[in-house]
Amino acid sequence: MTAPRPAVRRSRRATLLIALWDIGAPTALYYGLRAAGVSVFSALLAGAMLPALSTAVQWIRQRHLDALGGFGAGMMLMSLIVSAIGGSPRFLLARDGWVTGVGGLWFAATARARRPLVYLSAQPLFDGRFRSDGTPWDVLWEHEPRFRRIWRVSTVIWGATMLADGAARIAMAYTLPVDSVPALGALLWPITIGFLQVVNGAYYEIAGLWRITSGRVRTGDYRVDEAGTPAVGPEPAEPART
Repeated sequence: MTAPRPAVRRSRRATLLIALWDIGAPTALYYGLRAAGVSVFSALLAGAMLPALSTAVQWIRQRHLDALGGFGAGMMLMSLIVSAIGGSPRFLLARDGWVTGVGGLWFAATARARRPLVYLSAQPLFDGRFRSDGTPWDVLWEHEPRFRRIWRVSTVIWGATMLADGAARIAMAYTLPVDSVPALGALLWPITIGFLQVVNGAYYEIAGLWRITSGRVRTGDYRVDEAGTPAVGPEPAEPART
């Protein structure tokens, strides 16, 4: 297995830092405010503002959001709307469950789109960088049905897992002691993400994703000319020398 290149490692570190901010900071703020005597409802509402801040900072710095960033921004907006609706503390505790469940439906809905969300998220990280013979993923997408099917199935896996995660969060919010739910909800994130990494990683290996990207298993011979235009088929034969 080829080691991930520095750009991939930097992206993973950035993703980890964002996750720590979006998950760890609201949880810490909640328990800090509760220790200071703030009500459950106010502490939960304050924590809901922090993830939106990271999305706003990303937009200000980059002036654009990639596919995953756009998805995250949509999730944060939905989270703020749910928080603004108000209701009981139990409703706010279930906020992440409702948002994650809708996110799972969002993922699943893109499985039959022109490009599934998981593919759009993975392409900037791995295209040409990891187990690749240099063939652009867009070329593989156009000419490899098996490549397309792998990403569509992976997107369904993400959607189903997020739906299950959302259902678990809603159940915790309405059945467990109020002050235990934020900590358990934060703990559930690495479990869900770890599950997705293991299941998807195993699926990619079994389905042969990296064998396709590295050129070991293909249904055709793809090349890209100097202008960046994909060409399909064997190299043209050289003219006979006289």
